[in-house]
Amino acid sequence: MTTEANTLTLETTQGPVVIKLKPELAPNHVAHIKKLVSEGFYDGIVFHRVIDGFMAQTGCPLGTGTGGSKYPNLTQEFNDAPHVRGTCSMARASHPDTANSQFFICFKDSRFLDRQYTVWGEVMSGMENVDKLKRGEPVRDPDKILKATLN
Repeated sequence: MTTEANTLTLETTQGPVVIKLKPELAPNHVAHIKKLVSEGFYDGIVFHRVIDGFMAQTGCPLGTGTGGSKYPNLTQEFNDAPHVRGTCSMARASHPDTANSQFFICFKDSRFLDRQYTVWGEVMSGMENVDKLKRGEPVRDPDKILKATLN
């Protein structure tokens, strides 16, 4: 059992969001997110796609949903965790092995995504701040992650 931090705090323009990382579900994805957080990758990144009643997506350095990190894409780690309110899961293109830095947080149950996207965490507190994020595809004057830290 590792003693490494498995709590991710996103300080957003709407307030803090605390996420429990789940390496038992997706060890490679969690390790990748931790690496990006430790490098400051998510600091200043906007929530570029926020769909009411569905999810809030972030993690694109371009703010458009088309970008990723300097690292290679990840091989999918689909698991049995359900996509329910507060689930944190990786965004990807049509091919299963295209997740990189973008992820989304579910506003409500979205079970049609189950076993098609890699779940890697769940919101422990601050879901009310996720609920306050400005909506849009793309979002006009979007909210952002001010600072991401591991605890």
